[in-house]
Amino acid sequence: METHERQLVLDQLTSSEGRLLQLVNGLTPKQWTFRETSERWSIAENIEHLIAFEIFVARAIARAINTPAEPDKKSQSPMKDPIVLGLASTRSIRFDARKSVHPTGKWPNATKMVSELRKTRARTLAFAAVTDADLREHFFPHIVFGDLDCYQWLVVVGQHATRHALQIEQIKANPAYPLRSR
Repeated sequence: METHERQLVLDQLTSSEGRLLQLVNGLTPKQWTFRETSERWSIAENIEHLIAFEIFVARAIARAINTPAEPDKKSQSPMKDPIVLGLASTRSIRFDARKSVHPTGKWPNATKMVSELRKTRARTLAFAAVTDADLREHFFPHIVFGDLDCYQWLVVVGQHATRHALQIEQIKANPAYPLRSR
């Protein structure tokens, strides 16, 4: 990973985590579990999904970098960089998450879930900060964009978290969102 790429990933991972933590700080149980509609995820479900997704991506990157490099796919990467970098700002396009990263109620306690979010992000940040793997030579498929290189997947993690932060802001702006009791 080039120095500027590493810095972009670290900045996005750090800023998206900070934004999420700020958004969930001090929520009541009713706020944590409020759903805009039965088809939409609550704040808790969004956070659980983010944890599951990040763990999925970290495992997939670990598998990919332990397989032979695929330099023949590298020519596709420059075309996909702008798409990946714009993921957070394209909320008008809905993606259906893989079933394996859907929320299941694994962490019913908000404190434990936030702690797990922090631990998961700390692992991703630590990996991104020190890896010397050639992330641009190893790929695995995105459900919409096809093969992305492992650097792009790290960008996706940050963009994905920012995208869900926007979704949480939308939930909190809903007129039916429970107000804090005084």
